[in-house]
Amino acid sequence: MDRMRIGDGLVTFSIREILMPGARRPRRIAPKALAVLGVLAEQPGRVVSRAELLARVWPGTLPTDDVLTQAVTQLRKAFAAGAGDAADRRYIETIAKSGYRLLVDVEWLRDPPPAEADVDAPPQTASAARSDAPSRLPVAVPRGAPARRSMIVPVLLGVAAAVVSAALLLRPDGLPGQAAAYSPGTVPDRPYRLITSAPGFELSPSLSPDGAMVAYAAVGRERSEMAILVQTTTSAAPRRLADPGPGARDASPAWSPDGREIAFSRTWSDGRCRVMVVAASGTGAAREVAQCDGIDLLSFDWTPDGRGLLFGSTGLPGEPGMRELDLASGEWRSLRYPSGSDDFDYAPRYSPDGAWIGFIRNPQLGDLWRMPAAGGNPERLTALGAELRGWSWLPDGRSMVFSRRVDSQARLYRLDVESGAVDDFGFDDAQSPAAAAAAGRAVLAFVHRRARFAIHRIDPVALPGGPVVRDVLFESTGRDTQPMVSPDGRQLVFTSDRSGRFEVWHAELARPDSLRPILGLRPETRQPPVWSSDSRTLLVAGRDPSGRPAIFEVTPATGQALRLPVPVAQPLQALYVADPAHILVIAESGSGHTRLILYDRSSTPWRALQAVTGVSQARWDAALGRVVFASMAGSGLWEAAPDLDPARIRRIGTGVPTRWRYRTWSVAGDGGIDYLDSTPECRSRLVRLGREGSTRLSCLDPTRLGSTNGFSTDPRTGAVYVSLAVDDGSDIAFHELPEAPGSLLSEFSNWLKFLGKPAS
Repeated sequence: MDRMRIGDGLVTFSIREILMPGARRPRRIAPKALAVLGVLAEQPGRVVSRAELLARVWPGTLPTDDVLTQAVTQLRKAFAAGAGDAADRRYIETIAKSGYRLLVDVEWLRDPPPAEADVDAPPQTASAARSDAPSRLPVAVPRGAPARRSMIVPVLLGVAAAVVSAALLLRPDGLPGQAAAYSPGTVPDRPYRLITSAPGFELSPSLSPDGAMVAYAAVGRERSEMAILVQTTTSAAPRRLADPGPGARDASPAWSPDGREIAFSRTWSDGRCRVMVVAASGTGAAREVAQCDGIDLLSFDWTPDGRGLLFGSTGLPGEPGMRELDLASGEWRSLRYPSGSDDFDYAPRYSPDGAWIGFIRNPQLGDLWRMPAAGGNPERLTALGAELRGWSWLPDGRSMVFSRRVDSQARLYRLDVESGAVDDFGFDDAQSPAAAAAAGRAVLAFVHRRARFAIHRIDPVALPGGPVVRDVLFESTGRDTQPMVSPDGRQLVFTSDRSGRFEVWHAELARPDSLRPILGLRPETRQPPVWSSDSRTLLVAGRDPSGRPAIFEVTPATGQALRLPVPVAQPLQALYVADPAHILVIAESGSGHTRLILYDRSSTPWRALQAVTGVSQARWDAALGRVVFASMAGSGLWEAAPDLDPARIRRIGTGVPTRWRYRTWSVAGDGGIDYLDSTPECRSRLVRLGREGSTRLSCLDPTRLGSTNGFSTDPRTGAVYVSLAVDDGSDIAFHELPEAPGSLLSEFSNWLKFLGKPAS
C-alpha cells in the first residue's frame, strides 16, 4: 500500500504528494513533513505533543520547535490547496501549550491492479519503484561511475524516506494489502505512571538497587517541614524514613549498593548542615557521618563497595573537586584529576561496573563528563552548555539519562556514552532521574512537575514590613517568566509559553491590550532580555529559526529583531553600557567555561577590548556606572569598571546570590541589589542589599515559589516585577524502559546513516 485517504485528500507516500479536490496539481512535501503527518495519522483525534513529534521525527538530535512548526505549516498549505486558506485548520489543529492533532479520518487504499504490459512504455523510474523494503530498491551503480551514484542515491533515498518513515510507521500490522480505517477520539495512556499524588512537592527520587523501592524528599502543602519518605514503586502508602526534628529538613536520599542503608542531608534554618546515614528499614537512629555547607550545592553518592560516600565539589575547606569519605574512619581522600579554579563538579556517580565516575561540570552551564574511577583526565561527553537538572547511569553502563531545561520546562534525554547520540524521551516537565535494574530490565524514577507561573508587580509599600500589594499582570494558563521592566517604567517584556511556543512578549503597562509576541527569535531560558537606557531597544539572547545561538537587538515598538554580528559561536547574554559604541557579551569559551567580553561594535568585525573569565550573569548599574556580575567560581557578586580593568574588579558580597540561584538578583535604581531567595517560612523572600551594607527583608509570598530565572526592579519606584507560581507541585513518576530504545523512525535514521546520508 502506497496511498492513504486523509479527509478529502489523497496522500501518495512514494512520491510525497498530497492531492486535494479542486487543486490544479498535487503538492509535494518534504520527507520530515510527511513523517510528521505519519505520526499524527496513527491516531486521528489524539493530541500529539510537540515533544513526541520532535522525538520521533528528529530522533537523536536536539531540534528547536521551529522545524516542527515549518513542517506543520507545509502540511496545512498542502491540505488547503484548491479550497482556500481557511481549509488548512480543518485538518490539523494546534492545541495551545500541548501539540497538534489530526481532525479528519484516515484510510489506507489498496494499490490498483497492475496494468497490462506495454512494450512501448518507458522503463520504471525510481519514483515509481516499489518500496517493500530498502534492500529491494534498485541501487545498482556501474563500476567506475561515482558521479552517476551521487545523482541516483539522493533520489532513491528521498523515496525510501517517504515510504519507510511514513508507510511502515502507519501500518498497524506492517503487512501490505490490509486496509485499515481509523476513527478519532482515542487517547492512549502515558508511557509512565505517577506513584505519588500528595499535595505539595515530592523531590530527589532514589531507587533501591533492585528497583522495587523508591526514597524521596517530600514537602507538604504547608511547607513546614521536609522529610524522606520510602515506598514501593507502586502507588502504595509511603512511610517516613527518619524524624528530622524541630527546624530541620531532610533531603537528597541516596540508596546504598546493598540496599540496606540510605544516606541523606539534614539542614537547619540556622545554616547547619549534616550528612546522615540510616537503615533503609527505618529502624534505629540516623547517624551523622559528615558536616556540609548548607549554602552551596551539595551532592554525594555511595562508592561501589558501600564503604564510603563520593562527594562533588563543595564550599568546605580542603582541596577542590570531588572527594571520597571513608565511613568507618571518617577520613577524606581527594580524587586526583585536573580541574580549573572555576570548575564545579556536581552529582558524581560511579558507573554500574565501577570503572568510571560520571558527573556534571558547572551545572549552571553544564555538560556531562566522565573520568576513570581511579582519577585521571576527565572526558567531556556532551557539548550542551545547558542547565542540567539531574542525571543517572542506566544499568547497562553504556548510556546515561539526564534532564535538561528547555524553554520553560525540563525534559529527559538518553545519552549513548560511546557514540554521543542523544534521544529525547518525549516526557514533559521531567527532572531528577534515577535508574535501576528490575527483573533484568531498566526502570526509571523521576520528578514530574506541574506548574503555572504568572507575572506579579509588588508595590514598594510592601518593603519592608507593610502589607504586600500585589497585582497579577496578563492572566494566562501558561508559564510567564523573566519579567524585565524598562528603565522608564512604562514597558514590560517577559518570556512565556502561553501561545504553545516559548517566546518574548512585550506590552505597554498602561495598555494591557498591547501585549503581543516578538517574532523571529526563540529566547534563551537562562538569560533574560536587557533594556537599553532609553527604553527603546532590547538585547535578547536566543536562537534563530535555524537553531543557532545568537544575540538579537529588538525594537519593541516595531517588533523588529535584528541579529547582531557577535564574533563568538556561543553567546549567552549581552548588555548595554554607557558608551553606545560598546557592548558586553557573556560567551561560552568551551568545556563549560565562560568569559565576559567588552566589544567595540563601531567597526566590523567587532573588536574585543577586555575580558573577565568565569562570569555566569551580569548587569549594568546605571546609577553607579559599574558592571555587576555573578561568578561560576562561587557565591556572591563582583563589580568591575566599564572597561573591565582587571585591577579594579572587587568582590561586593559573599553570601548571595548562591551558585545555583545566580540569576535571581537585580540592580535597583539607587545601585543597591535586590535578591530573591526561599526559606521554609517564606517561599519567595526579597532581600534588599543597600549600598552601605544594610539589609532589608520582605516576604513577597509565604507559600509560593518565585521563578529562578530572573526578575527586575523599577528604577524609579522600586516596584518589583517577579514571576510567582500560581499552581505548583510535583510527583514521583515511574517508567519501565523498553528493551531496545528507538522507533521505526530512529531505525530509519540509522539506515540513512548506513547509506551515507544525514537523517535531518
